[in-house]
Amino acid sequence: MAEPRTVDDHARPLIGVVGRRKQGSKVVGFPETLAAIDIDLFFADYARGVIEAGGLPVYLPLDVEPSAVVSRLDGIVLTGGADLDPTLWGAGSETERFPPEPSRDRFELAVMEHAEQRRLPVLGICRGMQLLNVRDGGSLHQDVPEHARFDDATGSVAHELVVTPGTLLHRLCGDRLYVNSLHHQTVDRVAAGWVVSATASDGTVEAIELPGLAVIGIQWHPEMLPGRAHDPLFGWLVREAREAQAHRSWGRTT
Repeated sequence: MAEPRTVDDHARPLIGVVGRRKQGSKVVGFPETLAAIDIDLFFADYARGVIEAGGLPVYLPLDVEPSAVVSRLDGIVLTGGADLDPTLWGAGSETERFPPEPSRDRFELAVMEHAEQRRLPVLGICRGMQLLNVRDGGSLHQDVPEHARFDDATGSVAHELVVTPGTLLHRLCGDRLYVNSLHHQTVDRVAAGWVVSATASDGTVEAIELPGLAVIGIQWHPEMLPGRAHDPLFGWLVREAREAQAHRSWGRTT
């Protein structure tokens, strides 16, 4: 029998975590009798990052009504996954490495619309950063193979980043970061209003943020790196979510 929730559980801010959807036929080892059903996949490390920072993760299936669920959340993690549909920034497809999932694109764009209206904190990781940029008018390089270190251990450091002074990321992480690299697409044109907050040695944009709002996009995967329990970005997200939670609770009592 499950243990009863504690007071601390109730006090934890609710952080929505977006996953991905696959047909059963695409999942290795799945029985053929289940080949036609939809499978929602959520990488546990994202949830663990939220939990270890003091939040309570809530998995968001693509079927849920975005406005209904976002109204109950205190923060959002936009996770990694398939390539974005290049038509979102007016381009044609140049690669078939990780085919787009348009239904997920639409869902996440709707989630972001409602999150922005409620001024919720958002942490966009890998694909999540790319979606934040494209949503506001930016574009992507569709294939940058030198950054696709998929054969490396997920927790291994691939390169160093230089963090832009004066940015929120700089206040959280300092001058330099050492990160993994599990992506083959990168930001090309940065969306208007966004600030580049970290770059790799080759000039690749590795982090962006939106001044005045609690929204950060990063290209690496902090949830997979050693020391995740003390990661400053998950800690920042949960702190900001507590503020949103307090505002949401106050609104219910007025």
